[in-house]
Amino acid sequence: MSTLLKLSQSLVTVSILAGVLGALSILGIRSTAILEPVELTVYDWLIQSHRGSEGADPRIVLIAVTEQDILRQGRWPITDAILAEALERLMQFQPRAIGVDIYRDIPVDPGHTDLNRVFAEHPQIITVTKLGGGTVAGIPPPPALAGTEQVAFNDILIDSDGIVRRGLLFQEAGEQTAYAFALRLAFLFLAEEGVGAQPDPDDPEQLRLGPTTLRRFGPYDGGYIRADAGGYQILVDFYRGHSQPRSFSLTDLLTGQVPPEAIRNKIVLFGVTAESVPDLFHTPFSSGNDTGRMIPGVAVHAHIISQFLGAALEGRRPIATPNESLEWLWTILWGVVGAVLGVWTRSPWRLALGSAGGLFILGAVVAVAFDQGWWIPLVPPSLAWVLSGSIVTIWVLSHERKERALLMHLFSKHVSGEVAEAVWRQREQFLQDGRPRSQQLIATVFFSDFKGYTAASEKMTPEALMQWVNAYLDVMAGLVIKHGGVIDDYAGDSIKANFGVPLPRNSEEEIAQDAVNAVTCALDMEKAMHRLNFRHQQDGLATVGMRIGIHTGPVVAGSVGTSERLKYTTVGDAVNTAARLESLDRDLVQEAPGRRSCRILIEESTKRYLEDRFVLDRIGEVSVKGKEQTLMVYRVMGDAREETPTQESFPQAPSR
Repeated sequence: MSTLLKLSQSLVTVSILAGVLGALSILGIRSTAILEPVELTVYDWLIQSHRGSEGADPRIVLIAVTEQDILRQGRWPITDAILAEALERLMQFQPRAIGVDIYRDIPVDPGHTDLNRVFAEHPQIITVTKLGGGTVAGIPPPPALAGTEQVAFNDILIDSDGIVRRGLLFQEAGEQTAYAFALRLAFLFLAEEGVGAQPDPDDPEQLRLGPTTLRRFGPYDGGYIRADAGGYQILVDFYRGHSQPRSFSLTDLLTGQVPPEAIRNKIVLFGVTAESVPDLFHTPFSSGNDTGRMIPGVAVHAHIISQFLGAALEGRRPIATPNESLEWLWTILWGVVGAVLGVWTRSPWRLALGSAGGLFILGAVVAVAFDQGWWIPLVPPSLAWVLSGSIVTIWVLSHERKERALLMHLFSKHVSGEVAEAVWRQREQFLQDGRPRSQQLIATVFFSDFKGYTAASEKMTPEALMQWVNAYLDVMAGLVIKHGGVIDDYAGDSIKANFGVPLPRNSEEEIAQDAVNAVTCALDMEKAMHRLNFRHQQDGLATVGMRIGIHTGPVVAGSVGTSERLKYTTVGDAVNTAARLESLDRDLVQEAPGRRSCRILIEESTKRYLEDRFVLDRIGEVSVKGKEQTLMVYRVMGDAREETPTQESFPQAPSR
């Protein structure tokens, strides 16, 4: 089972909650529009990465008034006569529509009468007006065309960072609805294709061109926050990339250098591209400092016209965005997943790698979705992903630090390093609510006590007595830890230890190994006691014997006490039996002269796990306090693979 599946329910719940709160925090920051510039920059990158492979739209042609044209004419603006002549020449080539992106609200003589005549004779010509608004002044249409369908506004929407990303289709102008320049021209072209504007059957408020509905832009679409969504707006898809329409100069047109087939059945845009006339705009393919990639306003209109034609004739949907609720769910989802990442990684380095991988996946999802026509926010879910993952990782590491401190407090001084690390690795199944969980398992319980301690203590000062006892206990405790035991308690000169805790054994072989380890530990303690006795005897200090009781059986292991004073221990009949074996009346186990002063007693439940590993002396059935049934008791004489030592070279330990 994976680490994640082993997590406690509280840890998972807290992590999910942290993910949700982290995502909501990011959404709260997003609502202030602080993240909007970054999100729009990502949008520009998506436009640059997924647009432009088709080249310029062949259905649109540009007649540009260049800087050279102005020099040739010797003035700006060009006269009405020159404009009328240019329009007459274009009409001879039979275009479907001509859009004049040059203001003619006042006469520019000579030729004003001729220009009005051309306007009146050719309804395919669309002229411009500027609606203005705020601090921007409006510009009226040519007086001769005021109130006709040959007038459209050419206002271009610019975001706060100076980039054009949206197009305006309709705008209320008093009691009338004004049409956009690009939309009027597209209608004229599509009319000959038998395609007209229709309301969407599911939402009559939405405009439909052919098979495609041009969904109206909202103030919170994509990465926008409280955008001015007045009128009927759409996102400009810049499907043709940075490409501009096929272009001819005004001089080319007037000198007959424009081939008729380049104009026939096309939409012709007549506008200014001269650098001296300020009509340049930034697009997603440029930035506020990249003036070299700015395009003239007439080219912006060309992109919008191309988008209308693609929607009506090719079914190309405009860029769609999920509604605000879905964007919230999207961000919260990544916040929760980021929190799960934090739980799983449990390491700053793994978090960094996981975060990078997640951001790569998120970026790929956003890029693929954009390629399919969906603009999905990237910045809020990315921040939610990283923030939630970081918060949960910090929380988990703090939580684990407390757990590790608790475990080390309980075990580090009483078990081997290997056991302590095993407990830590399997902490999910070992801890519950911040403390070791109670569990029933099979363990071998070990009790040891000195013989002769009382008599020896009466002859020593308190300080000397403490040093003398610690000399024995330090060695004995080290042997318990060495053999995989867990020291449960010290009581004066006695030691309680458990073999088979804190991690439960899953097989009979493991239980048997614990029993063997406990008996081997007892024999090694006997040898160590003899060495200490010999040294103490040489120094004129008291010597002692030892009684050890070992029993294998079911115990309940867990922690007792308060959080400030917590202790890990075992309870149960097996514990009581081991204690009774250690303190068994010495009259029942007679010491023969020359025999060792260390007595190691086990009973049948432990013996059956030892097989023939040790030399045992059968004591017989004895009754112990607190148990109705008698116990078959054995004394461990030594390891069957070694020669059993004697006590002859050691003094007889005094009795207690």
